[in-house]
Amino acid sequence: MRSLKAASILFMALSLLTLPGCWSSNEIEDLAIYSGVAIDEGDLSEVERGLEEKGGSYSKQNKITATVQIVPLKAGTKDEVKGKTSPYTNISGAGDSLLEIFRQFSLRLNKPIIGHHLKIIVISSQLLKERNIKQVADFMLRDNDIRPNVKIFVSQGEAMQILTTKLPDEVPSFFINDIVKNQFRSSKIMDPVQMTNLDALMYSKQSFILQTIVQAKRQLAFSGAGIIKGETGKWIGHLTEEDVECINWLTNASSSGIIKANNEEGDSIAYEVKGMKTRIRVHTEQDGRLIFQVRVESKGRISEDWSVEGNPSLSSYQKEAEKLFEQKLSMMMDHLLASMQDRYKVDVAKFCEIVRIQKPQLWKKVKSNWDETFSESTVNLDIHVNVTDYGSTTK
Repeated sequence: MRSLKAASILFMALSLLTLPGCWSSNEIEDLAIYSGVAIDEGDLSEVERGLEEKGGSYSKQNKITATVQIVPLKAGTKDEVKGKTSPYTNISGAGDSLLEIFRQFSLRLNKPIIGHHLKIIVISSQLLKERNIKQVADFMLRDNDIRPNVKIFVSQGEAMQILTTKLPDEVPSFFINDIVKNQFRSSKIMDPVQMTNLDALMYSKQSFILQTIVQAKRQLAFSGAGIIKGETGKWIGHLTEEDVECINWLTNASSSGIIKANNEEGDSIAYEVKGMKTRIRVHTEQDGRLIFQVRVESKGRISEDWSVEGNPSLSSYQKEAEKLFEQKLSMMMDHLLASMQDRYKVDVAKFCEIVRIQKPQLWKKVKSNWDETFSESTVNLDIHVNVTDYGSTTK
């Protein structure tokens, strides 16, 4: 019995020696975790100029400026960052290689940076006017440290300014990452383009949009979207917040939002969308031009009415309101279509998917020149709004 017990103890001791361990890993306390990256046009910061004047330079061209947002170990959650003066540190470097810039940070920091917890990448629209997005994002796509679900945004103005905020307890990269969760409240927030999506979009040469972030007095806001031309991979223009709403409704990416109209007296009346469904059919004319038949159906409630004399409980009043909302939604859709077909000549509302699914043989013929084909096509709108509720108060 004793020999059996001794043998068991010896076996367990030997098992402990053979267990795999992380002998080659780095302790998290010895790493600088970055949660956000901003990429701008190349320009030396005051710190870099000072360092270069004292000999701290290397062979490079200042084509881009990369800013990383480093989150201290104890700033990993919102509860942990409260009460601290600054829950993050931003550091910038200019050069012509993101990898090299990131490695140069090792000369200025006492810990190596690591991107396992990167949340967002913000690229300035000014940079993307000159540079193909594939050039800018190539390192991020190749780096095994970076997860494929990182969200990509574009900024109006300097991207590095987006990584600052006036709120003392917020890490801007976490803050931006959380704004996306408000999609159920606003159709002006689009599905974020993630790293995996970006890779596919770039290689397909399909035009697409990135949510735009603006900043004023260190406060941030999502505001419309920037257009990336598939053929060139460059930023070519901006869509409004209402344009983004319409794209979400056309692609059935959102069933929320608000449509605000004005009656004959100029009083505001707000329709809260409770459901939105879009169906699109495509067919060809004899000359080969495409015709899209778009039917949009929505149901919702009158959530605000500035009319003093109006009575939302009356069926006649609801019908008049429905016409106002249909006219307003039609105007919004027309503005989007004019922007896509006339001004920028791109399809960023996924009409291409309709053709690919419904007419696969035709798609093979037109996909190489799709933006131009779409710009010359006809889009017919059939919009129906149904007011099903007028709130909890009326006359």
